[in-house]
Amino acid sequence: MTGRDALLRAFDRLFDKAAKKLSVACTDDDKDQARRRFEERFSVVLEALRALDIREFPEDAIVGMEEAIEKLSPAEVVGLLATVPLVPQAQEMMRLLAYRAAEQRMLEHYVSMASDKYGGN
Repeated sequence: MTGRDALLRAFDRLFDKAAKKLSVACTDDDKDQARRRFEERFSVVLEALRALDIREFPEDAIVGMEEAIEKLSPAEVVGLLATVPLVPQAQEMMRLLAYRAAEQRMLEHYVSMASDKYGGN
């Protein structure tokens, strides 16, 4: 089995656990759509994991994740849902911050390289 297959199996298992925790009835079509969205969002990781050959996803890890889902309070679930749409915006803000920092370092580098040989400041 590839790492990709293992991760997708883990997603299926955790999806079922979360649906049960929230008392949400999902059809097979609902689950398939959720899986496709997961595959789209994590396409780069899943593609890289095709090269990893593993026997299975560690059972202890999945059990730990299932226990974490079970322990979620309603407020924590709402907090997680509120976080999801903020992630892309936060990533964009971090890119902008990194770009500005790199721009500032580049300007400082050019200023430090400027020659004052001919009367510059």
